[in-house]
Amino acid sequence: MTRPASGLPAVELAPSPSEPLRLQILTALALHRMATTGQLRQMLRPDGSRQLVSRVLNKLRSTGFVGLTPLPGSGRSRTHAWYLTPEGARLTRDLPVLRGRPPYPITSTTAASLKTPHTLTVVRSHLPFAADARRLGHEHGPWDWTPEVAHPIGEGERLVADAVMHYTVIDGDHRRKLRAFLEVDRTTMSSERLAVKLIEYARLFHYEAQPIGRRKLPSTGPVWLRWYPVFPRVLFILTGASRTRLNHRMSDLQAMVAQHPLVAALAREVPLGAAMLEDIEEHGPSQDVWRPLSGGTGRPWTDL
Repeated sequence: MTRPASGLPAVELAPSPSEPLRLQILTALALHRMATTGQLRQMLRPDGSRQLVSRVLNKLRSTGFVGLTPLPGSGRSRTHAWYLTPEGARLTRDLPVLRGRPPYPITSTTAASLKTPHTLTVVRSHLPFAADARRLGHEHGPWDWTPEVAHPIGEGERLVADAVMHYTVIDGDHRRKLRAFLEVDRTTMSSERLAVKLIEYARLFHYEAQPIGRRKLPSTGPVWLRWYPVFPRVLFILTGASRTRLNHRMSDLQAMVAQHPLVAALAREVPLGAAMLEDIEEHGPSQDVWRPLSGGTGRPWTDL
């Protein structure tokens, strides 16, 4: 069998029903940008050993497809985040699951370290949904969570969601397809700036593009219909502070819903909710850990 210049067998450059673990790892790092060994194990081999994933990662590192950066903080020198090298990014750019995704090369450990905290928290937020789906018999896997999805909202501006999630609830013969925009907040911005994200989602909900330089044409509907049959629900996942402070941030999100007319109109049509990451990890996202931003008691994210 001939080998491409990359060093991996040509037959392994496209996904198949029985993809080798090394291709799954490369695809996961291309899609999720960065992950620890433990996160990759939970994502790809939840019933497998950490040693298996480590062996494959070290082999990929020795052949130049992945790099690693140590996690910040004392006592964690042996814990690293893995990312694709430019060669690894080139190898994966034509995979079907990654079509339409912008290139995301990281050319140095320094560049990787700047992205580590937020990127790993977004991956961390994904894992409880995947575990829930496995436990409940629903459909949601590593490729159903796409980070950093951008949409135009008018006036040359874009909304960039931390992630878009696709999730199918299965109840007997009934299949319920759900989608969600995810905003992961590590308490690194002001509470007001966080709440302003709701205005951006309201702008996306109402935005209708018009051709430049032409007379006004009949509306074809909002721009988001190009990608979604129903506007995805908006979920805020909060971490990085005390429960009291995170509760205050949730209250500020609820105040934005109550006070801003565009956001209030969004809330009448789209489920909006917020939860603490630690609660999602401890209890699962299908439990009553989500606070509806339009008011009400805690409930599962599927019932907002």
